[in-house]
Amino acid sequence: MWARQQVENGAQIIDINMDEGMLDAEAAMVRFLNLIAGEPDIARVPIMIDSSKWDVIEKGLKCIQGKGIVNSISMKEGVDAFIHHAKLLRRYGAAVVVMAFDEQGQADTRARKIEICRRAYKILTEEVGFPPEDIIFDPNIFAVATGIEEHNNYAQDFIGACEDIKRELPHALIFRRCI
Repeated sequence: MWARQQVENGAQIIDINMDEGMLDAEAAMVRFLNLIAGEPDIARVPIMIDSSKWDVIEKGLKCIQGKGIVNSISMKEGVDAFIHHAKLLRRYGAAVVVMAFDEQGQADTRARKIEICRRAYKILTEEVGFPPEDIIFDPNIFAVATGIEEHNNYAQDFIGACEDIKRELPHALIFRRCI
């Protein structure tokens, strides 16, 4: 099984995504999570439930033991939906990956990245009661070295936003995609 191989090769988290048009994603998520729960070598590693479908996320959270991580929520659909999802995640005791994405779109500059992350942090910690150490920001890394002038600062903006998050949002973490 690939999950066992990942753990044996040093994976610290297993990211599970069943978003595929030909699958019954809810049933596949439940079946897979129940299967790996019976494997001690795999079950010792935290599970990240990764889906664009809220029903799949919730089914997954009901299956896992221990603290899960949800990838991801954002303010793309507005603050009310963000708060609603955050409260449900808090109820399940899950940590959360928060995308730097709001009603205006995905953050593409350092200023927008930290602006959105600050706003999300304040909502999560002050309105929802999320522990800051359960918040993992994804400040969006975009393609670099594309030759397109407006993309020239993407790498610097990402690195700068990571520095800003660490400095300004105490105890929050940063989601790293092989960086």
